[in-house]
Amino acid sequence: MKHFKVSFLVTALCLAAAGWWGFELSGWGGALSAVGIAAILAAMEVSLSFDNAVVNASVLKTWDDYWQKLFLGVGIIIAVFGMRLLFPLVIVAVAADIGITDVWHLALNDPKTYSMHLTNHHAEVAAFGGMFLLLVFLNFLFDHEKEVHWLGHVEQKLGALGKVSSIAVMIAMGVLLGSMSLVAEAQKLVVLISGLWGILIYVGVDAISNLLEKEEEGSNVGEMVKKGGIGGFLYLEVLDASFSFDGVIGAFAITTDVVIIMLGLAIGAMFVRSLTVYLVKKGTLDEFVFLEHGAHYAIGILAAIMLASMKYHIPELFTGLIGVAFIAASLWSSVRHRRQQEAAALTA
Repeated sequence: MKHFKVSFLVTALCLAAAGWWGFELSGWGGALSAVGIAAILAAMEVSLSFDNAVVNASVLKTWDDYWQKLFLGVGIIIAVFGMRLLFPLVIVAVAADIGITDVWHLALNDPKTYSMHLTNHHAEVAAFGGMFLLLVFLNFLFDHEKEVHWLGHVEQKLGALGKVSSIAVMIAMGVLLGSMSLVAEAQKLVVLISGLWGILIYVGVDAISNLLEKEEEGSNVGEMVKKGGIGGFLYLEVLDASFSFDGVIGAFAITTDVVIIMLGLAIGAMFVRSLTVYLVKKGTLDEFVFLEHGAHYAIGILAAIMLASMKYHIPELFTGLIGVAFIAASLWSSVRHRRQQEAAALTA
């Protein structure tokens, strides 16, 4: 439990702050309601981002101690205040063409209008995050150097396609163009641009990693981030940002109070970071060999859900549960695989 001590401390502080905020607005009834909603948001954030923790751990386990601490320290500040508070404010500021300070006052004093501005631009956010997450999944799927295959021969054959240059980007572009049918004519251009930015950011991190870390030509993002560094740090931060989009947008279905949303999601983000540390320190990914596979397949499903959400309402409960289902299935497969290996070793 030592890896979660800070998370429990943050939880206590955030719930206390939520209670105080609710009390200031509506007395004791408001305090109890605020604490309950913050707890629900925290649970939602953890369920939506569990696979994010697994992917983070798969990268962080090969980093040196300096970059691990930087990501887990500075990274949590960016995750909480940058992506779960500032980013939604920036979206509304740009969309409504008003100053960031005015948006903050709008969020506090007229949360329904603030929520309306934010949800009106859900399609653009979903296109950006969906494309980035799709590329994370595709580059894992088409990694021809993977030695362990969860889906056996099928996954091995798909991995061989990774020898084709830029196949992941080509597929992502095709998916983005196809998803234009999900949005209204007036939105198509801005959604297309947002999706292209998601692709460009992923490719850009690849380029930065090449320039700053001087990796061998032909390396992909997954290889570049292994040793840590600015490129890897940026990769994980954008990955976390892509996961946070769904949580931030979904939170407004529960409450329009931006303060409660930030506090609740902050608790969840902190537990995701602690879970990442736990997975790294305990060597869980080495013990459960298919866990990383399950997380990446969950990311692929999340990318599809984000794109589909541009037209259809998909409950956050479904999004969270399907990710947990993939993780659970990969854990079960890992345990079975380990037992088979142990049995084979005994009979050898």
